[in-house]
Amino acid sequence: MSSKHGYSGYVANLLERLGAGVGDEVLVEKNGLQLRGFVMARYEFGEPGVLVLKLDNGYNVGVKIDPSTKVSKLSSAAVPAFKPPPPPQPSQNLPKVAIVNTGGTIASRIDYRTGGVKPALSASDLVSIVPEIAEIANVSAEILMQVVSENMTPKHWTTIAQRVNTLFNEGFDGIVITHGTDTMGYTAAALSFALQNPPVPVVLVGAQRSSDRPSSDAAKNLIAAVETAAKAPFAEVVVCMHGWHSDEEIFIHRGTRVVKFHTSSRGAFQSINATPIAVHTQRGIEIIDDRHHSRGWDSYRYHPNFDDRAMLVKFTPGMHPQTLEILAEKMNLRGLILEGTGLGHVASSFIPVLKRLTDSGMFVGMTSQCRFGRVNMNVYENGRDLLRAGVTPLDNMLAETALVKLMWVLGFLGEKAQLDEVRNLMARNLCGEIGGRTRPQPTFHGDELHGL
Repeated sequence: MSSKHGYSGYVANLLERLGAGVGDEVLVEKNGLQLRGFVMARYEFGEPGVLVLKLDNGYNVGVKIDPSTKVSKLSSAAVPAFKPPPPPQPSQNLPKVAIVNTGGTIASRIDYRTGGVKPALSASDLVSIVPEIAEIANVSAEILMQVVSENMTPKHWTTIAQRVNTLFNEGFDGIVITHGTDTMGYTAAALSFALQNPPVPVVLVGAQRSSDRPSSDAAKNLIAAVETAAKAPFAEVVVCMHGWHSDEEIFIHRGTRVVKFHTSSRGAFQSINATPIAVHTQRGIEIIDDRHHSRGWDSYRYHPNFDDRAMLVKFTPGMHPQTLEILAEKMNLRGLILEGTGLGHVASSFIPVLKRLTDSGMFVGMTSQCRFGRVNMNVYENGRDLLRAGVTPLDNMLAETALVKLMWVLGFLGEKAQLDEVRNLMARNLCGEIGGRTRPQPTFHGDELHGL
C-alpha cells in the first residue's frame, strides 16, 4: 500500500481495514499492555511498522505493530487542520502595505510526513495570525509564487520585480516580500538592481523556523518588516531579519550587502563591509546609516531583465585552469565572477586562460573569498599580471552580489554589449554594492556565541 500520512506496509493496511486515520481514537493491546490514544501522522523516514499515538496526557508514543498486536478503533475525529482567525479590518488612517508571498519557511508549516517544513500558509494566513500588523498598516496580501529558495532563478527575480513595480504604481506605501532565507541575499541584490532607488521600501523577510513552531521567529520578523515598509524614511531594497537569537533587535540590511551566515540561528544574517541601514526595536525604527535613499519617485529606475549566462567560480588550490574554458564553452557564458584568494588572486597558471577569455570578449570579475576587506590587485605581481590579462577588480563587492549584478548588467546592456561597457558598469556603484569604508570583522565573546 502506498504511503499515507507517513504510514506504509503492514500498518497502513491495518489502518485501512479499520477505517482509521489521523485524528481517530484507537486502542492498542500488546503483551498485556493497553494504550489508548489518537492516531498521529508519522515521520516518513522513521522506524517502519510503528504507529504513533497521542496519549491523553499530551505525550506522543510510538508502538511497534506486528500481527500479534490488537488494534481497534474507538471513535472518529476530524483530521487536524489549520484554521486561521479572520483577517483584521482595515483602517483609513494607516499606510497601505502589500505583502507578496513567494514561499519559504515563513510561509510554511511542519510537514509530519517528512519531519520538515513545506509551503502551506497563504499570505492572508500570515496576516490573520499576526494581528499586531493591523495596528501598523492596512495590509493587502497575495501569493505571487510558492518557491523554495533554492529553486529561485533569475526568471523569478524578474517576475517579482515586475509585480513590485505594478504595486508601486498602485500607490502602496511599502512592499513586503516573504522569501526563503537560503537565497534571500541573491534576490535582495537582484531587486536592488532591477528597482533602483525605489519610491517606497521593498522589504524581504523570512524565518529560520516555521510559523507553527513555538520558537518561530516569523511573527517578530513580519511585524518589523511591515513597520519598516510602512514607516521607514528610507526607500531601498532591504532584508529584515533577527539580529540575534533574542527578539529584542531586528536588523534591516541593505540588499546588496547582506549574507546568510548561519544555517539555523535566528541571527543568521549579517551586513558585510557595511552597517545595517537600521534596527527595529520596541522603540520603533532606529536609523544606523544616514546614507540611504529617501522615499520618492525622482530617481527611480526600473530595469527588470537578467541574463543568466554568467557564473560564480570559487578558486581552490590545485584547480585546473581549463575548467574555466570548459564552463565558458559548455554553458555559453558571457561572463565569469571569480572568488579568488586574499586580495584577489588565482594561481598564475590561470593567467593565459583568463587572457584568452577576455580577448574573446568575456567579462571576468575578481572578488575575494574573504568576507571582510576589499580586492587590491596592485599589491603583488600575481595580481598585476591578472590585471594585464583583462580581469576586472570589484573592490569590496560580495561575490554573490557580483554574480547577480553581472547577470543584471548583461540583461540591461543586451546581446551587443561591448566588454568595456560591461566593465564600466560593473565597476560603478549603483545600489551601495561597492566602495565605502570597509568595516572590520566583528568579534564575539564566548557568551555571545552561546546558542550558535
